[in-house]
Order: sequence, then structure tokens, then C-alpha cells
Amino acid sequence: MGSQTLMSKLFIVDFTELNPTAASWTSTCQDIRQSLENHGCFIALSDKVSSELDKAIFCAADELFDLPVGTKMQNMNDKPYHGYVGQIPFVPLHEGLGIDYSTTEEGVTNFTTLMWPKGNDSFRESSLAFSKAVAEIDRMVIRMLFESYGVEKYAESHVESTTYLLRYLKYRAPEVNETTMAFPSHTDKSFLTILHQNQVSGLEIQTRDGNWISVEFPPSAFVVMAGDACKAWSNNQVLSPNHKVTMSLSGNKTRYNVALFSFLNDMKLVEVPEEFVDEEHALQFKPFVHVDLLKFYDTDHGRRSQNILKDFCGV
Repeated sequence: MGSQTLMSKLFIVDFTELNPTAASWTSTCQDIRQSLENHGCFIALSDKVSSELDKAIFCAADELFDLPVGTKMQNMNDKPYHGYVGQIPFVPLHEGLGIDYSTTEEGVTNFTTLMWPKGNDSFRESSLAFSKAVAEIDRMVIRMLFESYGVEKYAESHVESTTYLLRYLKYRAPEVNETTMAFPSHTDKSFLTILHQNQVSGLEIQTRDGNWISVEFPPSAFVVMAGDACKAWSNNQVLSPNHKVTMSLSGNKTRYNVALFSFLNDMKLVEVPEEFVDEEHALQFKPFVHVDLLKFYDTDHGRRSQNILKDFCGV
């Protein structure tokens, strides 16, 4: 079910025919766990997003980024890094917008109406359908990861407490004498992030051994990546990988990435299951409200931190 490719060095899991009754289910759960522990991510193949929806979502991205900057800047959110990011001098190639509660009709409609006061049905429908489809992959991965650790009893309440943020991300091609760094090295603050791109590469990931690898997405593929909240939940077993985006000077194409980030709502703490703590494995992180991690990261101390989880919630 899983296979290694030299091209990306990331594990590939085919979800198209995978279900709990499949003979390969248990071994694939272990493959996913090992991938998240060693690389912090893996490539998922899925047919949840049809070729029509795939085309529609990148048309939607085009339409969104064509809007005036003043309109895009209306995308604001009390939660850090959930709204518009752009016009930043040291990352001139990047722009991003976020749809909070993107698997709900209300969340997507609110965003669409903000950008297009007269409405935009095709954008709204594509964004909602894409979010729902990718959220199914997220829920499957959670179930498999929890099962591989023997803590599947917590999976249902985790899924029920999850909200989703859909971010449209644009990285334009650099001009001559312009930086090729489209987005600097960082870790995500989500529980999981699922990335889907047009066929313009640029993502680089740092594995546990410190090596940087360039990620090639096969068509119709997704990169499933662990965030800092997942690392905290796993008591430091899962890697939340540093990753960055570098654009090629030789290519002149825009890179679009549509990413679904999962967060736990304020009613449920991110906390280490008791099963992960024993005499040999001390508890490393205190329980926390997920959005508080984002708020900490949004401070000078948080941004300068070399080990954000230790500084924020370390025992």
C-alpha cells in the first residue's frame, strides 16, 4: 500500500481503496505513524477530489488573488494567521487568505460575501466541496494514527472537536535579482495540515535527521503534514517538520497551494494521552487550548523561540 519514491523520499499512501476491513489496514496505520515520526509528513493519493473539483479550486484561487489588495485585506480574524497575509517586504512572493470553519456553509458563505458582496456561487461551492473532501482525508489519518498508537478510543472526540481552516496560498515567480525564498522555514501550529498544489513545485521539508528534501507532488496528490499540536499530543513522538517554499528562477509560473489546517476548538484541550507516559517516557507538555499556541507564536517571544512547544507548554 505504501511505497517509497527516490524523487520525493516521502512515503506514499493510496487512500483510494483503503478502509478498516482491508488486509493492509493495520500495516498502513503503522506506515503512517512511522512517516509522521521520521519525516513529519507523507504523500496521500486520494480520489476524494474529482478532476473537475481540482480544476475548479485552482480557478477559484486565480479569481481570489485577482481581487484588489484592499478587498483581500478585509479578510481579518482574531485568531493569528487565519486571515490575509501579504504585502510583506521580506516575503514579497507570497500572499495568502483564510476561510475559517471552511467545512461549514456559514463559514464559506461569510468569506465569499466579504470578498464578493454580490456573491460568487462557483467560488463558494468549490471551496466548500474541497474543504469537505479533504477533511475526510484528515479524519481518516487521525483514526489511523490514533489506532497505530493504541489510543483509538480518543479518536472520535478529537474529530468531533476539530475545526478547519482553508487557506489559499499564492507564490509568484521571482523576477530577476529578486529573492527565490517564497516563504521562510517554519513549523505549522495546526494539528494536521493537508496541502494540495497546482503542478508548480517549491516545497522543501526538513526530516528528523536534519536533511532538507524537495517534495514532488504526483497529480491528484496531497501532502499530509503534522503540526506542533500533533507533536505535543504525541509527547514528542511525531515530528512537526520545518518546511519552506523556494521558487525557481528558471520557471515563470505562479505556484498555488490550497491547504486545509485542522485545529481543536476551545472546548477541548490538546493533551498527551496517559498511555504515552510511563517511567521511561516522562510527560513533556502541559495541556493547552489550541488557539493559545497561535497567540503565543504571535508574540516577539514566540516568534524568536527555537523550541516553541518547550517555551509555551513544556513541563
